[in-house]
Amino acid sequence: MSAGRSINTLSQHWGTPEKYVSAVREFFGGSITLDPCSNEYSIVAASTEYRLPENDGLRDSWDFPTIYVNPPYGLDKEHGTSIKHWLHRCMRAATEHGSEVLALVPVATNTGHWKKFVFGKATALCFLYDTRLKFLVNGENGGKGAPMSCAMIYWGRDYERFFAHFAKFGAVIDLRTQFEEKFGEEAHNGQINLFESINAHAGKEK
Repeated sequence: MSAGRSINTLSQHWGTPEKYVSAVREFFGGSITLDPCSNEYSIVAASTEYRLPENDGLRDSWDFPTIYVNPPYGLDKEHGTSIKHWLHRCMRAATEHGSEVLALVPVATNTGHWKKFVFGKATALCFLYDTRLKFLVNGENGGKGAPMSCAMIYWGRDYERFFAHFAKFGAVIDLRTQFEEKFGEEAHNGQINLFESINAHAGKEK
C-alpha cells in the first residue's frame, strides 16, 4: 500500500484498488504477512506493516512468507531511493528468504530496474487490462486514473496459481524460461550506476 504515487506529495495517500487487494489476499491463501510500504489508510491489512513516511520499509527485514508491495512511484529525495530499490528488495526477499512476493508497479520495460530485477528474476507478470487504474485516495474510491499502464509482478514458486488468480485481470506472461538471463546492454553506464546505487543503499539497512 503506497504512501503516494509521488513521495514528494504526502498530503494524499494512494492505495491499491480493493479488487486487487482481494486477489492478492486470495492468492496468498488469505494472509498477507508483510506490507513494507503501508499507510494509515491501508486496506491491505497485512500482519506486519511498515508505514511510510514514518518507517523506511527498505531498511527493515523482509523475512516474511507472503509480501505485497505497492511502492511509491516517485523519488524519495530524503533517502535517495526510488522504485528500483523496492523491486530490488522484492527480488532479494524471494531469493534470500524464499518469500512469495507480489508487486503492483508501472510498466517500464525499458528501464534498468525491470532488466535487473524483473526479467530473468521474476516468475511471472500480469499486464493489467485497466486503461487507467484508479488508486484509492486516503482510503476512498474516486481518485483519478493512473496516467501509466500497470502490472502485477510475481516472484515465487507457483506460476500456475498466479495464472489462475490473475488471468482475469490481464495478460499473464510466464517468465520462468528467462531465469538468470541478462537483458539490455550490461556495460551501459546507466546499468552500472543503477546496481551500484542500490548496493550502496542496501549497506544502510538495519
